[in-house]
Amino acid sequence: MAHIQRFFFLRHLRAEPTSHVLRFRRGRLIRSGRGLAFWFRPLAAAIAEVPVDDREQAFLFTGRSQDYEEVAVQGTITYRVKDPEILASRIDFGIDPAKGFHNRQPLEQLAGLVTQLAQQYALDYVLHTPLRTVLQDGIAQIRARIIQGMEASDELTHMGIELVAVRLAGVAPSSEVEKALQTPTREAIQQQADQATFARRALAVEKERAIAENEMQNRIELARREQALIEQEGMNERRRASEHAEAQRLEAEAEAERTRLSSSAEADTIRLVEAARNQAEREKMEVYRNLPSGVLLGLAAQTLAGKLQSIEHLNLSPDSLAPLLTSLLSAGTRRLEEGS
Repeated sequence: MAHIQRFFFLRHLRAEPTSHVLRFRRGRLIRSGRGLAFWFRPLAAAIAEVPVDDREQAFLFTGRSQDYEEVAVQGTITYRVKDPEILASRIDFGIDPAKGFHNRQPLEQLAGLVTQLAQQYALDYVLHTPLRTVLQDGIAQIRARIIQGMEASDELTHMGIELVAVRLAGVAPSSEVEKALQTPTREAIQQQADQATFARRALAVEKERAIAENEMQNRIELARREQALIEQEGMNERRRASEHAEAQRLEAEAEAERTRLSSSAEADTIRLVEAARNQAEREKMEVYRNLPSGVLLGLAAQTLAGKLQSIEHLNLSPDSLAPLLTSLLSAGTRRLEEGS
């Protein structure tokens, strides 16, 4: 858009570098160029401003394929004005000399013309092509048809317009047809997902089986080791019992040997004591053998008196006492004689 400033009855216009300005006076073109700046009188001047930068125009249109299915084509066309003077002669790009705005809407008119041309070439391809082919190869084919047709179009050349680029965002059928076309793919994907799920489950089952077998092997190994431990403990217990029995046997034999030795020593001691006692008795008997009967009786009475606790009655008859006294007297007389 041109910048216009007011100075009393004059106007000053300054255009952008991407705008081509055409100044007419009295029906004749007196000035033409990009990014111009000049003074003018609004009552005596007619000014047109044509943008010469690249312009982008988005489009979306639908058509029927060869098999009578609706197809939507979406994309963007980039174009620019190659000859602004020719375009200004075909479309009104005049601006208000007071504000700098276009009097009409030339850019919308130009965009509609470019879109209609692109639609014509695209729909011509879609109309003679089956739906599946359009969906598979449509983007490249439609883009090529649009470029080829618009570059060869005399209408654009006569209007001074040049095509820069064509970009297609997509080619899509109706929602119902798209769902129908997606169904086999979805089913195939679902089948692959199911197969993956089955494979994962099978792998999980295989791993669980391997884990169960490993656990079983571990249990078998533990049972085997437990059995070996029990057998070893049994052998150890039997060995301890055998050693304990052997120790008891040895202890019993030692005790028996000690008892035998002790008994033998005690028997020897008893034999010695009895032998000494017998010897003493023999000697005593030898002494008593030569003693008179009265002495023997006296000794017997003495021994008996030592054994008795008390004597309640004592009967002495003259018959028994006389011989005894005679013997004592005789013995006493004999000892006196031996002493003298």
